[in-house]
Amino acid sequence: MPYNRVDVAMRELLSAFSCLEGAELLGRLARTAAAVASAPYAGFVRVDALRQEACPVHVHAPPGDPLRLRRWLAESGVLKELAAAPEAVRLAPDVSMGEPGFLATPVPVAARDHTFLWVAGRGFCDGDEHLLGRFATAAGRALEAASGCEAAVRLLRGVRAFRPVPP
Repeated sequence: MPYNRVDVAMRELLSAFSCLEGAELLGRLARTAAAVASAPYAGFVRVDALRQEACPVHVHAPPGDPLRLRRWLAESGVLKELAAAPEAVRLAPDVSMGEPGFLATPVPVAARDHTFLWVAGRGFCDGDEHLLGRFATAAGRALEAASGCEAAVRLLRGVRAFRPVPP
C-alpha cells in the first residue's frame, strides 16, 4: 500500500484532538478544585435550562466518604438551592446537623446548561469564594475547549470518511 500523506496527517490530527476525555477532564478539574480550596470534597452540579432541577455530574470524595457527602447532596436540599441560585452559594459547617460546609460557584460555560463547581468539607470565607470563582472560570474554558475538540474530531472523521479515494 502506498504511503498516503492525507491518512497519516488525519490520524495525527484526530489523535491530537482526541486526547481530552470529557469525564476524565471533569475528574481532574474536581480534584484540582479540592486541592486549591484545601477541601476534601469537590465536584460539579448541572442545572437544567428551566432552573428547576440540579444533579451531580461528578463527585470527588476521599475514600470511604467519611462525611457521607454523597448522601448529604441527595438529601439536604442543596441541589434545589443550586437550581434556583443565580450566583455563588455558601453554607457554613454545622457538625451537630450534619452540615459539612459547602461552597459552590457558577461555571461560565456557554455550551452547556447552568453548571456549578463546588467544594465541601470545611468552613469557607470570601477569599475562598473569590478563588473558587476564578478557578471556575478557568474550568469553564477548559470544558468548552474539550467540547470544541470533540466536535472537531466528529467533523474530521466525516471528512476522512467522505474523502475521495485517489485513482
